Amino acid sequence: MRRIDQLLAEYEDSHQDRTNKLIHWICVPLTFLSIVGLLWSAPFLIETVPWVNWATVAMVPVALYYLRLSPPLAVGMLIQMVLFCWCAHLVDTRLGLPLWLVSIVIFVAAAVSLNIGHKVEAKKPSFFKDLQFLLIGPAWLMQFIYKRLGIPY
Repeated sequence: MRRIDQLLAEYEDSHQDRTNKLIHWICVPLTFLSIVGLLWSAPFLIETVPWVNWATVAMVPVALYYLRLSPPLAVGMLIQMVLFCWCAHLVDTRLGLPLWLVSIVIFVAAAVSLNIGHKVEAKKPSFFKDLQFLLIGPAWLMQFIYKRLGIPY
């Protein structure tokens, strides 16, 4: 069995309850988005180059991690990361609220909701066992989209 299949199956084991799955469909992307927003808003070494910041720099090792697990899945995850960077840019430039504050509010609300989902499931979050499951959660959702579209991953 491929490593990505093993990781997704292990993640799936603690995500069987329909309510928990629904919460994850909403809150895992929001958590990912909020982390991108926090990284985007952190001061960077080079402030003069547009779109070069901690969020875009962090995308490189994350994209390489996904690429190592599944090149087709990495494409979808990269599209999602670019979309989230674009969202962070829009909030940062057009919303009129501090991006870091919006990101923290989203992160806390999503984390509380995910915790509720795991209470309903009566299982601990997977990342308590292994931190790489913080990156597997978004890929787990992406593989459902791929399956629905008939795209092999």
